[in-house]
Amino acid sequence: MTTSGIQGQRLEINVIGCRSLKDKEWLTRQDPYVVIEYANSKFRTRTDTDGGKNPSFNEKYTLPLIEGLREVNVQVWNSNSITYDDLIGTGRIQLEKALSTGYDDSTWSLISKSGKYAGEIRMILHYAHATAPPVNYAAPPPAAPHAGYHSAPQYATSAYSAYPSGYPPAHAPAGYPPAHSPAGYPPQVASHVYPPHPAVPYPPPAAPYQVPYPPSAYPPSSGPGYWPPSGAYPPYPGGHPGYPSY
Repeated sequence: MTTSGIQGQRLEINVIGCRSLKDKEWLTRQDPYVVIEYANSKFRTRTDTDGGKNPSFNEKYTLPLIEGLREVNVQVWNSNSITYDDLIGTGRIQLEKALSTGYDDSTWSLISKSGKYAGEIRMILHYAHATAPPVNYAAPPPAAPHAGYHSAPQYATSAYSAYPSGYPPAHAPAGYPPAHSPAGYPPQVASHVYPPHPAVPYPPPAAPYQVPYPPSAYPPSSGPGYWPPSGAYPPYPGGHPGYPSY
């Protein structure tokens, strides 16, 4: 996107604060402030007393833009009441992103006089005359089917039945029939419903204690060695041929 035609337009700069600044004090906390320079414009923030290495400012300024000048110079100083102020670090703020998109919230590094890292500064740039790129809201085309993919077969519905004709297919795939039956398909009902098996207590109850009886004094009434006593049966009338009568 072109950023030409910025001559005389306004750029808003919000100085948020600094982080990890190089410390210029030995016994007390340093008092930083920021200076912004762009062409003939120069601004100075308030001094953050005892701001130390992480001062905060949150101050806004408006700069008139100049065609062909696409950076802002910043300087961070430590305020002294007796001696000259100490320069903590400097940086260059590039304006391309803010001029093309209208907004830039970034952090830039600061360099000391010796060329070493001296901390960082955060600034928010806002340019109201930027033209946003057009956004294409058209729906993406449907994805093409994967090679070798075959969609599920479609079955025609018969006029005499709720089932589709040819349903189910002769060679049903694994897991057929589907979990959800088609409309009108009667649900399957179990042909036999058995009552639940009664729970058996564990361990089983002990058998009741039985008192043993003393052995009987009478002879056995049956078994080997038994012979009925005399007179137990009436004599056979007239006796039996070949057997003595009682």
